[in-house]
Amino acid sequence: MVIDTKKILSDMTLEEKAEFCSGAGVYTMKGVEKYGIPSVYICDGPHGLRKPVGAGDHLGLGDSKPSVCYPTASALASSFDRDLVHGVASYIGRECQSENVAMILGPGLNIKRSPLCGRNFEYFSEDPYLSGELTTAFVRGVQKEGVAASLKHYIANEQETMRLVSDSLIDERTLREIYLACFENPVKNADPKNIMCSYNKVNGTYLAENKRLLTDILRDEWGFGGFVVSDWGAVHDRVEGLNAGMDLEMPGVPNGNTEKIVAAVNDGRLSMDLLDASVIRILEFLKWHMEGKKDVDFNKDEGHSFAKAAAEQCAVLLKNEGILPLSRSAKVAMIGALAYEPRFQGGGSSNVNPYKQTSAVDAASDYNNIFFAKGYDMASDAIDDSLLAEAIKTATEVDAVVLFVGVSPSYDSEGMDRSHLNLPANQQHLINEICKLKKDVIVVLHGGGPISMPWVNDVSAILDMYLSGEAVGAATLAILFGDANPSGKLAESFPIKLSDTPAFMFAPGERGVTSYNEGIYVGYRYYDKREMEVLFPFGHGLSYAQFNYSDLKLDKTTLNDNEMLAVSFKLMNTGVVKGKEVVQLYVRDVESSVGRPIRELKAFEKVELNPGEEKTISIMLDKKAFAYFEIRLNDWHVESGQFVIEVGASSRDIRLSELVEVISTIEIPHIFTSQSTLGEIAQTSKGKALMEQMSQSQKQRNTANLSESTREMMETVRKKMPLMSLVGFGVITEEQMHGILKSLNEK
Repeated sequence: MVIDTKKILSDMTLEEKAEFCSGAGVYTMKGVEKYGIPSVYICDGPHGLRKPVGAGDHLGLGDSKPSVCYPTASALASSFDRDLVHGVASYIGRECQSENVAMILGPGLNIKRSPLCGRNFEYFSEDPYLSGELTTAFVRGVQKEGVAASLKHYIANEQETMRLVSDSLIDERTLREIYLACFENPVKNADPKNIMCSYNKVNGTYLAENKRLLTDILRDEWGFGGFVVSDWGAVHDRVEGLNAGMDLEMPGVPNGNTEKIVAAVNDGRLSMDLLDASVIRILEFLKWHMEGKKDVDFNKDEGHSFAKAAAEQCAVLLKNEGILPLSRSAKVAMIGALAYEPRFQGGGSSNVNPYKQTSAVDAASDYNNIFFAKGYDMASDAIDDSLLAEAIKTATEVDAVVLFVGVSPSYDSEGMDRSHLNLPANQQHLINEICKLKKDVIVVLHGGGPISMPWVNDVSAILDMYLSGEAVGAATLAILFGDANPSGKLAESFPIKLSDTPAFMFAPGERGVTSYNEGIYVGYRYYDKREMEVLFPFGHGLSYAQFNYSDLKLDKTTLNDNEMLAVSFKLMNTGVVKGKEVVQLYVRDVESSVGRPIRELKAFEKVELNPGEEKTISIMLDKKAFAYFEIRLNDWHVESGQFVIEVGASSRDIRLSELVEVISTIEIPHIFTSQSTLGEIAQTSKGKALMEQMSQSQKQRNTANLSESTREMMETVRKKMPLMSLVGFGVITEEQMHGILKSLNEK
């Protein structure tokens, strides 16, 4: 069937167009039956399909069809593996096709500004580059199956507290470098069919009515060609939403907005061209889906097996004093309610009804000499003396103890934020009591993000499984006993305490206003700049293999900012087992006139090596790797100077580094005044020549007999001196100053 969307648009009445721009129900889009366009399902994700049974709801409270539950985004991000994310998304896309679902509402790529955000388990990272790369992989994976991805929540929706009305106040540079950057990458490189706008305001304007973000940046700058859907119930002014570029209102309950659209067109407040643009974008999506429709007989058992393999790749071994992997012959106690019923996903609209669940207890049948005890009750923080006594008795009779601990479901849920980073009191007490036995203690963590670890020095190993999907129990045992080699790395920093976090003083804000006063210093950008100790740094993760980095080479030592830089280095597995290493490339600006982080992630690769095997890793860096967002240019800009290329195993474990000089081909336009400093003037080529000429003259006149320290002091003072001061000191006349300014400001 050939679908002519332009013909359909021309045949539709105004009323039909207005009605078409809202949903037909909680999870359905309106069709245009008389033109052969059926109504389609759009369902929640993003770590598995949640297709409601019956009327449905948008809070994950109602029944849904059993589907495979894969690792959540916080776990997937720890894989640092584009291919794995692509694979998970492909499985989700196939299951969507088998259930006649046209779009999955995910992935979530809001930035982990604060570890308190209750929905962080749905988001990838604190780093926009990593988040953007993994999102690009996800979009490509799900859309190759003929199912659309919906990037959410656009934008700056980093908290659940007052999320429906909160106002995120963000300066332009921070908005561009951190919060928009993670969306920019997939929009430009993966052709997502949809973006979901968030509930909140940004700088005073609700996203559903924010023309600058929905049209000027998203469409005009980035070239987004899909349609924008509102988060459910996010619309405040439907007509202004269409004027801004917000196409589809969901869930589309009868609320009078169709009539308002018709009235606005008739009285000129909304142009027919803008309404047509929204209608055609939705029609084009439906056409794309119908043309990609295929019959799929989805094998859930195969999906479950892939979920286990994915969970193994996501696990992060935070600490290991040689106890892991466990010996098959060792007597091991596995203690904790989470060994019986693991936490493998968070709450809210992403909650999947799992096809099958595999706990550690379930998986233990494949192993010998494992003994279980509950230890605590997840339904309460209170210490249960009988459960504790049973746990201690079990622990005394074995060689090693594995404690399964984690936060309660309310800590990782849509609609609420955390208030602290602590484990429940009964679990904390269990860890303390078991550590007194002087046994080897391994802690397995289940949860959507960082927790405080006052016991970190008392245990032998820590394995963070995050929320890793329905097969997490089997994956955990495979790693503990060495059947799988952990290769995950932290996609977020683990602070020592909550008050160390960059947004601690500002989030979630007051009276519905949250100021992003920490600016660009989010996550490791903040901790590294502050030289602050962390529990575990961004990018950290251990392996049962060992890796050696060597022979870092750059193809040039000097380049213009419009040239590519080729970077290569060698990685060798010096261990005795096959393993995967996530190599991370950071860029550091040696000296900048604007505030910049110590280092920023600009590339990463996951490399698998056999024992003794060595590979050469090659990476290409472009202008963006060295740039910051310059608001005077409204563009990314590289400041001429030296940069350090750093390669390592985490943001705090840099193994190799080389210096390169990058020369800017763009000069920032300046309007100089008598109050401009000599240092500012010297940043332009014309001003630099003038300042060097004046500096040489001054040196010849009165600095020949001064000490080196005095000359250095005078040079520092000179850079900060306004041009007007040269008149005051008699170096130049006022007439000469005006002549200098005229010359500097001439185009």
